[in-house]
Parts: sequence; C-alpha cells; structure tokens
Amino acid sequence: MKTIQDFHQYLLPTSTHADLNAAHGHFNVFTRSSYVPLPAYRRRDYYKIALIIGSGELHYANRWIKIEQPTLLFSNPNIPYAWQASSNEQAGWFCLFTEKFAHDNTHALVLQEIPFFQINGQPLLFLEQQQVTNISSIFIKMQEEIQSEYLYKYHVLQQYLYLLIHEAMKIQSSPIFEKQYNAANRIYDLFIELLERQFPIDSPQYDLKFKTAKDFAQCLTIHVNYLNTAVKKITGKTTTQIISARILQEACVLLKSTQWTISEIAYSLGFDTPAYFTNFFKKYQGISPKNFRLQHI
Repeated sequence: MKTIQDFHQYLLPTSTHADLNAAHGHFNVFTRSSYVPLPAYRRRDYYKIALIIGSGELHYANRWIKIEQPTLLFSNPNIPYAWQASSNEQAGWFCLFTEKFAHDNTHALVLQEIPFFQINGQPLLFLEQQQVTNISSIFIKMQEEIQSEYLYKYHVLQQYLYLLIHEAMKIQSSPIFEKQYNAANRIYDLFIELLERQFPIDSPQYDLKFKTAKDFAQCLTIHVNYLNTAVKKITGKTTTQIISARILQEACVLLKSTQWTISEIAYSLGFDTPAYFTNFFKKYQGISPKNFRLQHI
C-alpha cells in the first residue's frame, strides 16, 4: 500500500482508524499476524517500524537480505521496499506514523538525523531474546494506549515512539570516535544533502533542478573544481559519478514501481530527450529502460 489511506482500506475497510489523530499527524499500531503484507516493491508515504518475528526476504532499495531471526525494521518514505515471507509464522508488531506526528513537539526527534532512517543508513537491527522482550513490551503498551479513552493518548503514544527509537539506538550504539571534520567534509555533506533533497520524485511533471556538478557548485557558491576535489577526496569518486549513480537508482525505482512512460521518467529526471535517457541507462545498467521494466514486472 502506497499511502496510509490505502493501507487502512486494505486492512480495516470498515474502520475509522485512517482518520485518527489527523490534527497532529497520523499514528497507528498493529500486530503482524493481523496483516499479510503484499510483496509490492514501492515507496510509502509514511514511516514504519516493525518487529519482525519470522523468516523471509526483505527487498530494500537496490539490496535484499534474508532474515531468519527477530529483527527491527525501519522504513522511510524515500526508499521502496517489499517483504516476502518464507515461514508460516509471521509474528511481531509494527507502527505507522507520519513525519508530522513525530515532529509535533518542541523537543521532537528529527527523523532524518536518526541513523536507521537515513538514505545510506542501516535499516535493520538484529535482536537477542531479551531485546525482543523489551521491544515487544513497548509495542504492547502502544496497543493498549491507542485503544484507551485517555484524552492525551497521542502525546503518550509519541513518547512511546521516541522510547522505541531510543531503545533501538542504544542497542546499536558502539564506541564513538571523534571524526575529523574539515572543509572537504562540510562541502561533501552539503552536496549530498542537496542531491538527496531532490528525491523521491513523485510526479511525472517534476523537473530535476540540480543535474551536473556545475549546478551544485553554483548553488553552494563555490567553484566546480573545488567541489570536485572535495568529493573526490572523501569518496574516491567524481561528482558526476555520484550524481549519475543517484539518478540511475531513482530511474530503476520509477521503472519498477510506477506506470509512467519512459518519456515521463526521462523528463522528470532532467534528461532533454527520452533517447538521451535510454543511452544513459544502457551505459550504466547494460540494458534498455524498457527491457529493465519488463524483467521486473
């Protein structure tokens, strides 16, 4: 399901849960046994944290991993994913929430700064039995609270959400060493932030604003050679290689998860012509966009 409305219509067609807490963003929590996920590889318009108890394959962005132990999964609206169960037992819990719900607080967590939700972050956390017990208790409290009549229950649920995220970060935590942060790091981080801010593309009418190293350099008010040197120093790759790889990643997602025409995808990604896009895609992917789409239907 792509949207929260789609999800609730599928799972609870006669329920009013889709309208819950509209004033402060959306939040809801479910048991995984009450919902059989469809293996649709696509982005959603909501954040999700799931305690997966059961085995299966997670397809996430351009990666996949086999899961055979209790796992905490964090998904965000920027990255498409799909779950394919391989065992009959599919237990655990999951909660859905919008960015507005998580940020509706002066002391709110910034989701984009949480490692699990970052574009290049690690969305999975493998758990030991005691950790499963602790995480499960938070989901159980969420379920109890959302069914209560308490006037401020969504404030309580927000705190449970924060607690869940903090517990995950404590499990993941490792000794932190001071990072050397120089001018090259700062420029690279600003470049990546500008690059990622352009995605995901959610409309065929979208026109990519920054397409070349020169575009990014002008926005950052630095010389393009300075940008190229900083990016090369940090990554070992050229600015053009990183831009091309990100555009290619988005192209693959759009070809697999939308019904847009090749031309619509080409123009939305900033290509002057569909032919130019096709040549670009074949150069890096070794196959035409049309055949790539046919392989993933």
